[in-house]
Amino acid sequence: MLQTVDVADLRPGMYVHKLLGPWMQHPFWRTSFLLDAERVAELQDSGVEQVLVDLSRSELGGDGDVDVPTPDAAGPVHAEPAAMPSSDADAERRRVIVTDGTVSLASEISRARRICDEGRDAVEAMFREVRLGRGVDAGHVLPLLDEITGSVDRHPTALVSVARLKDADSYTYLHSVAVGALMAMLARQLQLPEDQVREAALGGLLHDMGKAMLPLEVLNKPGKLTDDEFAIVRQHPVHGERLLRDGGITQEAVLHIARHHHEKVNGAGYPQRLSGAELPLLTRMSAICDVYDAITSNRPYKTGWDPAESLRRMASWQGHFDETLMKSFVRSVGIYPIGALVRLSSERLAVVVEQNPATLLAPRVRVFYSVRLRKHVLMTDLDLATAGEHERIVGVESPEKWGFRDLEKVWLP
Repeated sequence: MLQTVDVADLRPGMYVHKLLGPWMQHPFWRTSFLLDAERVAELQDSGVEQVLVDLSRSELGGDGDVDVPTPDAAGPVHAEPAAMPSSDADAERRRVIVTDGTVSLASEISRARRICDEGRDAVEAMFREVRLGRGVDAGHVLPLLDEITGSVDRHPTALVSVARLKDADSYTYLHSVAVGALMAMLARQLQLPEDQVREAALGGLLHDMGKAMLPLEVLNKPGKLTDDEFAIVRQHPVHGERLLRDGGITQEAVLHIARHHHEKVNGAGYPQRLSGAELPLLTRMSAICDVYDAITSNRPYKTGWDPAESLRRMASWQGHFDETLMKSFVRSVGIYPIGALVRLSSERLAVVVEQNPATLLAPRVRVFYSVRLRKHVLMTDLDLATAGEHERIVGVESPEKWGFRDLEKVWLP
């Protein structure tokens, strides 16, 4: 049950479902959170006058020491359910969290699938609104932003692994979700402060809004673009920044990402050929995350590359990316990312199913094919970091070369 409460009446233990009023005019990134004394003081010092409190998620304490105002005193009671996440979904999240704050890949995959489905719909709705001339209401993505950063915190690579498995029809929308997750993951790897993690994820989620201004026949063209068509596409970062400004986005880092995520550190990118120190940290991060998801995904005109092969190629593009950030990105997704097809020293093929934090060179893999026998074998999981395990990865293989389709069926829980 949701209840409108004046900020003067807030108490620790109440669960804020929503801050009432324009979301860009308050200092809080999250719009839903459990109140402690510090958060109560911050809210009472802010410009927020009222909030919606979710009574079902408030922690009143065993002796009922938290005073929740009655409906007569605090305002009307709202009966509509929370849109995202539901109380049932939150209960499931609490069940799968383990003591160190992370969850297993298998536990997070199902949540990641839901986030991808909801994220695709949310981004598609924003694109649709822009095409109808109604502008961007970025406030609608804040619940999705919470979902993305929450998933990355629970399991760093689950969401980005699932989001990579998009088809050509959903690429444009799921690409935004994937880049938002990759940005949050890289920001965590760099140990950036919480506000920058949120800016990074928001910038990734909104970085391609300018594509909503492109003709659909150009955006979804299955073949190679003509020079004139490519000139149209190259304008989408400019459109994107304008749309976000008009929609009330004021964070300069987010706006810069929208306009400059196609710039290169050597100055050969677009739209303004910025280079080096002209590119802020989050913008340089966005260039890496955008390209990685693009080249590992199936698009209307191209089949995605294997994730490990994609990293190898990106590392070889001199002058394209910030080299230090590129190394941090590899550490965050793994030298052999989840879903990568690798050849083992035993002449068997396997798919990476989990990273080993202690060593990027020895992930957990699922063996399923014999190169010598040229046939599938009984699937077996190996932890290459285990003492006494003599298997090692000797190379990265192309699924296309072996005729493997739907390789995700091997590694998805």
